[in-house]
Amino acid sequence: MIKAIFLDIDGTLVSFETHKIPESTIEAVHKAKENGLYVFIATGRAKAIMNNIGALGEDTIDGYVTMNGAYCFTKDEVLYKNSISRSDVEQMALESKKRDFASIFVSEHEIAVAQKNHLVSEIFHKQLNVPLFPEITLEEAINKEIFQITPFITEEQENDILPRLTTIEAGRWHPAFIDITAKGSTKQKGVDVIIDHFGINLNETLAIGDGGNDISMLEHVKVGIAMGNARKEVQAVADYVTTSVDNDGVWNALKKFDVI
Repeated sequence: MIKAIFLDIDGTLVSFETHKIPESTIEAVHKAKENGLYVFIATGRAKAIMNNIGALGEDTIDGYVTMNGAYCFTKDEVLYKNSISRSDVEQMALESKKRDFASIFVSEHEIAVAQKNHLVSEIFHKQLNVPLFPEITLEEAINKEIFQITPFITEEQENDILPRLTTIEAGRWHPAFIDITAKGSTKQKGVDVIIDHFGINLNETLAIGDGGNDISMLEHVKVGIAMGNARKEVQAVADYVTTSVDNDGVWNALKKFDVI
């Protein structure tokens, strides 16, 4: 019996087309809550830019896996946080400066961008509807405790750069950038942190996602569901593929598994 659901945000709860949560999704999540299930968010976003899920209502969400598992919390307390080693932050800053790409640096309560370019504005501010980031120098970023770095690099650059970083995890949910966290910080880790805190068995969990950063979570929970708009590699690891975010995907998934 499913007792807890973990929901990705972008491309799962929120449409890339409208930047909103479909009404069917809101209704499905509220029905799950009314049926006594725990509802958790599992996202690559930091708390500072979770600006697009207000329609669910704050009281609907029991806990959050953010920064792809690097920072997990409930309404009342931080359950887990794991920052990237200073040496890897320095290496990433070096690569960013040498190759001249933008990087977003996320600390515990702040988010800023170094070497901002058109991709940051086009993707985060226009496509993802995120407020403007303050800018930061690479030197300033190195001197902060960093939990997530989002460099705007291609897959080819990723394959060249990541072997130079020794203690990190990486996940891509957009063609233009990747998310980097400290080793061991994944959505799978976040699920474990959350269910341990709430006393939930892994066999009672269901998760829905669409991006490469969701793969570890979908493989780990009892029922892993990929959205119809998910990348092929994400659909390949899922127990079930539902319809797209704009075609009642979350509603259909929760109905399929008798959550609602």
